[in-house]
Amino acid sequence: MSGRKLIQIDQSEWHRLQRRARQLQAVKRDVPRLIKDVRKQTRADVDRAFSRVQAQQRRQDEVIGRLSDQAREMEAETTRKLREQAERLHQDLRETAGRIERHTRERLDEQRRETERALAAERAERRAETARLTHEVDALKADRAHAEDTVRTWLADAGTMAELIDGTLPHDRYAPGRLDGVRRRVATARSTAGEGRYDAALAVAQEAFHELSDLRVEIEQRELERCLAQQEAVEALVQVQSLAEDNRHGPVVGPDGRPVPGYSLDVVHWSEGEFDQVLSDTATALARARDPHTGVTDLHALRDEEAPRLEQGLDEAVEKAGMRQLASQLRVNLADVVARTLHDIAYYDLVEEESGYADDDPRETFYARLVNTASGNEIRVEIAQADKDSERSVIRVESSDHDVTSEAELRSRADAVYAALREQGVPMGVEPAPPVPVPVQVTELSAWQPVRSDAQPGRAGQEPSAP
Repeated sequence: MSGRKLIQIDQSEWHRLQRRARQLQAVKRDVPRLIKDVRKQTRADVDRAFSRVQAQQRRQDEVIGRLSDQAREMEAETTRKLREQAERLHQDLRETAGRIERHTRERLDEQRRETERALAAERAERRAETARLTHEVDALKADRAHAEDTVRTWLADAGTMAELIDGTLPHDRYAPGRLDGVRRRVATARSTAGEGRYDAALAVAQEAFHELSDLRVEIEQRELERCLAQQEAVEALVQVQSLAEDNRHGPVVGPDGRPVPGYSLDVVHWSEGEFDQVLSDTATALARARDPHTGVTDLHALRDEEAPRLEQGLDEAVEKAGMRQLASQLRVNLADVVARTLHDIAYYDLVEEESGYADDDPRETFYARLVNTASGNEIRVEIAQADKDSERSVIRVESSDHDVTSEAELRSRADAVYAALREQGVPMGVEPAPPVPVPVQVTELSAWQPVRSDAQPGRAGQEPSAP
């Protein structure tokens, strides 16, 4: 004889417990300490980024030193303003490391625009000076030697500026093809000067020099913009990394929705690879953010899209770890209810050494073996989640009897388990399920919230399930 019943416990209590558990297992955010930790890590990134800028500046100084006196004087103010802007941005980023916010970004943008206005004004003065010198060409025609020297000086200065840009600045990233275009015009001016047409050559050489100077300013401005974007991306990702390290362990939530004293949740273990995947993806994103070849658009995407996605993944991994541990403990509690009930009504005793989780892994199905010493009959209880991360647990009770157990007795056992669960104060419904063939009689129960208000971790002969 055999019989099987499906007992489904109402979802409302399980949802209440879930809400309480999620509140306790949410990602911890100790904001003051987080800012301090992120600041410590990202200041090193700030210094590293600007050490590259400073190295570029030193190489530029060496090249600028080879310009003519006139050109070097013209570049002096531009160089000073660019240095001041870089130093101010470096200092601002060090001071705001760990807490770059919208107002910080707006303030830095305004500083950048202010510098750009000053540089534009300075370049306008240069253009005026160029126009003045061009008017002197007629005077130069009377002195061909002087005219030739003047043109060749401007051509040499233009070549030096082209060398500075090519050797010290990422022009291919920010202005692809422009340097080659100016160099072709310089080559044309050199050819024109070789034909003795110094007036035409001078105009082209002067314009080429100033265009190269403008290109230098534009590239340096874009590179500083990239430094800011890099710092923001790095900071956002380091914050995710720091949050993950702070949340490797969390509270173990008991069936009453309260933390269990003396136990700690191993989030890495219970997340089953999801927490480690977040750390791995964050490390990959950080490597991209720290790569000096990553462009501004990609850095903004890392800041605005990738970092929030990773933080959400961290939230989900921590929450799932906590809920999986809770579901594991509930499987123990449910086995305890079933075992105690079967002992009370049919004198079955729990065989503790043969009861526990599959493969000793608390993330797996829980098994309990019970024996009636008088008759030798056995009952094996199996409690598993219906599906991965499902809110529903399935209880399977297999009766292996040496004698014949009536269907009425099997139903009586199921009813007793049902009653025991109902005593926990949770509304339940009963749904009949199709029978299974003898000699193994199976009772299958579906439980949403197998919780007793007085249940403690480690019942049914099991140690607390928080490694």
